[in-house]
Amino acid sequence: MSSGEKDAITARLKVRLAELDEAHASSGDYRAPVTLDQQSVGRVSRVDALQMQAMAQAQERRRRGERGRIEAALERLETGEYGYCSECGEEIGLKRLEFDPAVATCIRCAGRGS
Repeated sequence: MSSGEKDAITARLKVRLAELDEAHASSGDYRAPVTLDQQSVGRVSRVDALQMQAMAQAQERRRRGERGRIEAALERLETGEYGYCSECGEEIGLKRLEFDPAVATCIRCAGRGS
C-alpha cells in the first residue's frame, strides 16, 4: 500500500471519528434519564420517551464500538500493521479495506467467525 493510499485512509478514518463525535454530542438529550413524573408526562409519552432513550443508548454503544475499531485501525497505520489480518497475518484485500477501512481481518478469517 502506497503512502498516498495510507494518507487517504487515515483522512477517511479521522473524518468518520469527527462524525461519531458530532452524533454523540447531538444525541445527549435522548440518552438522558426519563422523568417518571405523572403530572408532567402522560403514560404513552413516557413509554415513547423510554423507547427513544433505549434506542439512543443502543446507538451510542454502536458508536463506541465503531470508534474503538477506527482508533485501532489508526494505530495499525502508525505501526505498519495496517492491511494485514490480525488473525492469520495475511494481507487484507484492497476492496475489503476500501469498503471498511477499519476492518482488522481478512475475508477468510471473518468468515470463520474469529
